[in-house]
Amino acid sequence: MIITQTPLRIPLGGGGTDIPSYYKKHRGYWISAAINKYVYITLNDPLVNEYIIRYSKIERTKNIDDIEHPLIREILKLLNIPPNVELSSMADIPGKTGLGSSGSFGVGLIRALQTFRKDHFDPKEVAELACHVEMNILKEPTGKQDQYIATFGGITEFEVDRDGNVIAKPLKLSDETLIDLEENLLLFFTGFTRSAGSVLKQQDDATKRDDSAMIENLHKVKEIGLASKEALEGGNLKRFGELMHEHWLFKKQRATNMSNPDIDKWYDVARANGAIGGKLIGAGGGGFLLFYTNDSRKLRQAMKKEGLTEVRFAFDFEGSKVLLNV
Repeated sequence: MIITQTPLRIPLGGGGTDIPSYYKKHRGYWISAAINKYVYITLNDPLVNEYIIRYSKIERTKNIDDIEHPLIREILKLLNIPPNVELSSMADIPGKTGLGSSGSFGVGLIRALQTFRKDHFDPKEVAELACHVEMNILKEPTGKQDQYIATFGGITEFEVDRDGNVIAKPLKLSDETLIDLEENLLLFFTGFTRSAGSVLKQQDDATKRDDSAMIENLHKVKEIGLASKEALEGGNLKRFGELMHEHWLFKKQRATNMSNPDIDKWYDVARANGAIGGKLIGAGGGGFLLFYTNDSRKLRQAMKKEGLTEVRFAFDFEGSKVLLNV
């Protein structure tokens, strides 16, 4: 039996510039942090010539093309896995909530299957394989952020060139800054789930046709990402919070379904109760609100009154790993 554990993530700057329609012309830059909320993949030899797959439903088939789950099907095909595997998945957080669960799922599954085949582990190869399946095979309008941070972990900056080559570097943060971030970054579930593709498609289509407003928006978001790095490495977390707010104002302009009246109301309540800045994380349209505050107690009380559930977290510095291999 093999079990992998792969972290979910929160974006800290530059999100949206990891999509090919942008970085192939302008290069991308973003900062992500892996958190201690995970996707788990369990892999076993069922001793029968079948694919047995358990997620929100159960599938059993001898024909790989009959597998309904698109990500599982295409990863099994890509790695040439014969019909003698039983796999199941669990997650600490529901999918379609903006924490990068699809990317973490793909990375965790690839790690499990490579361990099953006794392949050498290369983190960049795993991240690129997961990206390839979602972006090139399944044609999802997504980028490289989720797969890379799920693989590498930590609080990490990523640069991607016009050819799609990604360089990952851990941010140089003091212990005091790390402690303050974990204490003062608060995550609240809006209660809405959404398909990232429906939100990202508006951005992707506009970028592909060189829409000047969208391109300038993403240029600005990239600048904010670079400024966020400077603020974080300099320990200026008040400035980082202000940049989060600035980022959210630009992000809201990228798609008509990025926000909604409830999200706008909760954001305003948070800002009136100690939040320096924040944003809806992931593609938008639902999921989680992330805030930076200097008064966590006041913010927690205000969000509780609004009926939002807080999810407490710490940072994960290991990335995707094999928990069990027996």
